[in-house]
Formats: sequence, structure tokens, C-alpha cells
Amino acid sequence: MARIRRSRAAEDMPVPRKIWRVGKYIRLSRDDGNSESESVTNQRKILDEQIPRYFSGDYDIIDEYVDDGRTGTSDDTRPEFLRLVEDVKQGRINCIVTKNLSRAFRNSANQGKFLEEFIPLYDTRFISLYEPHIDTFLNPEVVHSLEVSITGFLNEQYAYKTSVDVRRTFDTKRKKGEFIGAFAPYGFMKRPDDKNRLMIDEPAAEVVRDIFRWFVHDGMSKNGIARHLNELGVPNPAGYKRQSGLHFRSPQTEQNDGLWNDKTVRNILLNQMYIGNMVQGRQKVISYKVHERVRTEEKDWYIVQNTHEAIVDRATFDKAQSLHRRDTRTAPGQKTVYLFSGLVRCADCGRAMTRKSAKNHVYYCCTTYSRQSKTACTKHTIRADCLEKIVLHVLQTQIALMGDPAELIDIIRREPIRHERSKRVRDLLDAKQKELKKRIAARDHLYLDWRMGEMDEAAYRRIKATLETQITQLQAVIAAQQEEQRALANGDGQDHIKWATFQQYGNIDRLERGMLVELVDTIDVHRNGAVTIALTFADPYQNASES
Repeated sequence: MARIRRSRAAEDMPVPRKIWRVGKYIRLSRDDGNSESESVTNQRKILDEQIPRYFSGDYDIIDEYVDDGRTGTSDDTRPEFLRLVEDVKQGRINCIVTKNLSRAFRNSANQGKFLEEFIPLYDTRFISLYEPHIDTFLNPEVVHSLEVSITGFLNEQYAYKTSVDVRRTFDTKRKKGEFIGAFAPYGFMKRPDDKNRLMIDEPAAEVVRDIFRWFVHDGMSKNGIARHLNELGVPNPAGYKRQSGLHFRSPQTEQNDGLWNDKTVRNILLNQMYIGNMVQGRQKVISYKVHERVRTEEKDWYIVQNTHEAIVDRATFDKAQSLHRRDTRTAPGQKTVYLFSGLVRCADCGRAMTRKSAKNHVYYCCTTYSRQSKTACTKHTIRADCLEKIVLHVLQTQIALMGDPAELIDIIRREPIRHERSKRVRDLLDAKQKELKKRIAARDHLYLDWRMGEMDEAAYRRIKATLETQITQLQAVIAAQQEEQRALANGDGQDHIKWATFQQYGNIDRLERGMLVELVDTIDVHRNGAVTIALTFADPYQNASES
């Protein structure tokens, strides 16, 4: 057998000294309570004191990674831990130091995979200062010891028990109607004297009232409401929280552009919180290890009645729910829905009727007959102008029978006091005008900086283009706000109903969407052209006249 001989040159070659590039990892979660021994400050102090004892040669402290308020049961919910892992992969650090295993892991499976696979794969040193003491460079076999495995199991059990205790506490609070969220719902704020109770946040609450009024009384669609709010420069709920100085974040925070959309409007219209009911538990975390949130069924929600002051009245809220369940499409390019949207049904199959145009006339047709099967239902059709005359005549007749319309006016007039709305629009307008002046001033100073040689032409053109875009956007918002202000001052616009005329004559001469929604529940069209109209106010007045 041939003998392998090492050359004298190889034996005499000096072994290069390894320079350790150290990353300090610190973690603190709610599970640790207010323990001073586990505080970020205390962990940092311990690491700074102990690290020099572990290095006889050269070492550099490259970075510090702090996950404050993050659980250790999973890796993907710890942004700083993920940054540390990426820095190891990129070769930026080759040594990790932490106080103990519980700071790095509360999940025994993740602990084993990290210490036994990741650390050797990237030739990285891992040091845990406290028991069980670990140094994978001086003693790589320690990660396979029974003590390390048992410690990982105990750390995981601690996390599980804490999770169970926390969930039990939260469930008890939910059942009592105590608010446990980190941030109050849009339109509310936490009470200064009791963080588990809510009070109205008036600026945001006014926007909520507008949303309900526009949807229920003014016939605006959800998408139309979102567009109108964006035109007025009103920040969406997430933007409002950030604007108010709250450190609000969610999984969609990075993608949130501060603009409203129909989904946000829809969520507000369906939320019982706005009628004073506490609604919690609509989402849940899968487990103490898997932190993804999933929606729960409505039967599993925690709903407690009348826990806080309502922003909208129950009648308006119920009407919004009814309209939401109906087909309320908008005209192309319009914010408002059609006059009869969501109200007209086929008397036989019960489905909403389809609006069509033919030969300069608009018709309502049975959806089942025209789109699905001519054998499933019969042909029901009526011209929109004829339907409008029929409904108007019925309402005029009913109102005439009542005599004094004062009580009816009180029912259907839900519009907030006009001067309050005008003041809010004026405040928004003032804020945007001040912002516009700042942007224009910045653009003017930018030109002077360029001319005086304080910046190059490329930077000047780039910043100038950004400012010009912002100025154009602000000018559009201001124009929309000024138009809204004029509409409120003149008492016109799509949301205006001629109350003076109604009071003077005790009747109406044309249909308005807001009034129609308040007075009419459904309109059923029969195959022979007959119409059955279910009114929302007939029974109360009948009962009143009989008493």
C-alpha cells in the first residue's frame, strides 16, 4: 500500500487566522411580560460584556439584530432574524451571539434545523452565553446533546402555555365586550382612562356618517363613494391612522397608497361597530406556531350589544344592509346608481330585473327570462318612465292620505346639519391649500439651488418632476373640494332633496333616489304589467291612525 507523505512545505505553511464577523441577536416578546432580565437593554448589556471573552483573535461587531415584540415560535414573523439569516448567506457575518436559546428559538423543530443544518452549511459559529452554553466552533457536538434538545422542548412548551393563557384572557375580555385590539376601528379611539373601551373620534366619524348617507340616501355606489373621497383628498383608514401619529402596520401596509377603494367602503357599511355593538374575533391565528390569520365564520364572532356610543342610527344601518344585498349597479362612468337599482323584482321568480335600452326607451326585464331560460319564467317587462310615473303616483296618494307630512319628513330627512359638513370640507380645503403652497415654494427654491450650482441638472429635473406631479394632484383635489363647498352652500348637488317644496305642498313632484330608498322596500312587476309596491312607512302610519 502506497504511503502518503506530507511535504515539509505544507507542514510549515502558516494557518490563516480567522476573523470573526459577529452579529448580536436580541429578541423580546409580549410573552416575556415586563421582565427586566429579558429587556432589550439588559440583553444588549450582557452581550457587550461577554463577547470579548470568547475571542482570542480578531473579531468585528458587524451588526445588531433586534426583534422587539416578536414571538420566537416562528422565523418568518421576525424580520430582524430573517435579515440575520440573509447576512449569513451573503457572508456578511460568520458568528451569531445571543443570550440564550429561548431568545433565538421557541420552536424546537426550528432550533434543531438551524443548529444542526444551517450553521454547518454556512460554516458559521453560534454562541449561546447562558445555560445550556453553546459554542459550535469550540464544541460542535454540543448541538446534538440531550440538554440542548430538552431546553428546546421546554422553551416550546413555555410558548404553548403562554399562548393558551393569553387566548383564554382575550376570550374572557371579548365576552365582556372589552376591546382588545391594538388599534381602534376607524371612527373610534380608545378611551384615555380605559384602553378596553371606545369613544368616538369625531373627524373620522363624520366620514363614516357621510359614507352611510351617500350610500343609503344619495344613491352612490361603493366605488363611487371611494372615488368621491379620493377626489376630496380624504385619507383612507390606514392613512388616517398614520397621519394621526399611530404606528399602524398590517400585512398590506407597504401596498397601501392611502386611497379609498370599494372594499374599504363595503367593510365600513357592514360593520356593526358603528351602531354601538362590539364585534371581535372575525379573524384568528392558526396556532401559536403558525401566525397566519384566517377568517372565522360569523357564528364564532364575539358580538356584545351596546358597548359604546353609535356613529350611525340603526335604521340607516339596516337600510344599508338591505341595499348591499341587492343589485345596485352604477351607470357607466357615474358615481350614483340608477334610480330603481336594487328595488325592482320579478313578481314570479323573485329575481332582480335587468335594466335595458332599446329604441330610445329604457326597460326593466326579468333576468331569468332574458338571460337564462325562457321556460324558467315568463316575460316580465315595463318601461322605466312608466314605472317612475306609477311609483310617483302611489307615493303622492299615500302622502296625501296622511295629511300633515311633518312626521314623514322627520323619517326621511337623515342629512346631517349642513354647516357641520361645510366646516369639515372647509378644513380639508385649508389643509390642502397650505400643502400646495409648500410644494410650490419648494419647487421655486429648487430652481434657485440649481442655478447657484448646489445640485446637478439631473437631480434638479428628477425632483422638479416629482414636485410638479404632487402640485397637479393637489390642484385636482382642491378643485373637487371647492366644488363640494359650492354644492353645500347652494343646497344643490345629487344629495339635495327639495324639502322646502315638500313642506309647502305636502307632496312630491318627482322621484329622488334618497326619498325612494326611504319610502319603498320593493317593487314587484307582474307578467301583465301590474305593479305591487311595498312601502316602508305604511304600517307605522296605519298603526298610528288606529290608536
